[in-house]
Amino acid sequence: MSAFEAVEILLVEDNPTDAELTMRALKKNNLANHLMWVKDGTEALDFIFCGGAYAGRSNGNPKLILLDLKLPKVDGIEVLSRIKSDERTRTIPVVMVTSSAEERDIVESYQLGVNSYLVKPVDFDQFSETVAKAGFYWMLMNKAPE
Repeated sequence: MSAFEAVEILLVEDNPTDAELTMRALKKNNLANHLMWVKDGTEALDFIFCGGAYAGRSNGNPKLILLDLKLPKVDGIEVLSRIKSDERTRTIPVVMVTSSAEERDIVESYQLGVNSYLVKPVDFDQFSETVAKAGFYWMLMNKAPE
């Protein structure tokens, strides 16, 4: 099994600081062993659907996708829409982790099938705790289809 097959969490985040904080919070809670970080929506779609640089990757869906809303190239709404409209990926839990608390973003995300919508706290400790709790819930407590 290659490193790509072992991915359990796909982190889609363009901000290196937020990505580092997220990975640190997950690692602290032993949830980051099989994490893949991609930096834009195009790379996320390539990874998920085995295209582009990930064309050689056999289909092994992540168990959880942590998705930022505001992304370069293809935004989080479009990535979410593609994931939830495809039979192969529809059941992957997607958690929107974003700085946007705008009602229209929240509503649109839920209309497209997001499983959870978290607004990034500004405070580092709160941010870490929020990410850790989300990771713990979706990776260890939630029962997903095989």
